[in-house]
Amino acid sequence: MSKIKLLIADDHPTYREGLARMLGDEEDFEVAGIAADGAEAINLAKRLRPDVILIDVSMPQLKGTQAAKEIRKQSPSSAIIMLSAFDYEAFVLASLRAGARGYILKTAPLERLTSAIRLVYRGESVLDIKATEKLVRHLCSRVVEGDGQNGARFDVLYPRELEVLDWAAKGMSNKEIANELMISERTVQTHLVNIFRKLGANSRTQAVLYALREGWVNLDEPPKRNKN
Repeated sequence: MSKIKLLIADDHPTYREGLARMLGDEEDFEVAGIAADGAEAINLAKRLRPDVILIDVSMPQLKGTQAAKEIRKQSPSSAIIMLSAFDYEAFVLASLRAGARGYILKTAPLERLTSAIRLVYRGESVLDIKATEKLVRHLCSRVVEGDGQNGARFDVLYPRELEVLDWAAKGMSNKEIANELMISERTVQTHLVNIFRKLGANSRTQAVLYALREGWVNLDEPPKRNKN
């Protein structure tokens, strides 16, 4: 079984070395490199071409988001997860704009981080639930202020597409959604592609945030099931 090649970038030696040890204990992970700052992360990403890169948002000299932007140019196939001790909406928004596929708080359980790594490796997007809540409030405030986009309407999505989107908003992977709805993973992916096209979204995260902003799904309620 091929391992997921990781690069860890964090300016706190105790944290990055501890994280490297814990992730290295996972059978399907290989910690290929460790960087102490953004510049080193860029150089290692270019040389190692890791599958997933974990970058601290706040680093001296070169911010994590700045490093992420450059890494996207140097190693576009690498998926980036931003790590932070804070769920500030500014940090989350800057991370997504920089091309990060995930945003996980450093206080999250190790299981949450390892799950996020495997998900972004498969092409999915993952946001810490607290970060998602901050983004939803931010987007809702923009709508109230008249700064929201006049995008797709609720009725452009088929009931099954809404159901898939609802499960996705709860953090379910494509495989988990497929098992829950008793359909194939390929069918789930097809639904998501159609959803992205209709909503003008580039990723699962954007589609979920749109649905949350519009009130189509609710994180505090169980997913609604299609009765048809």
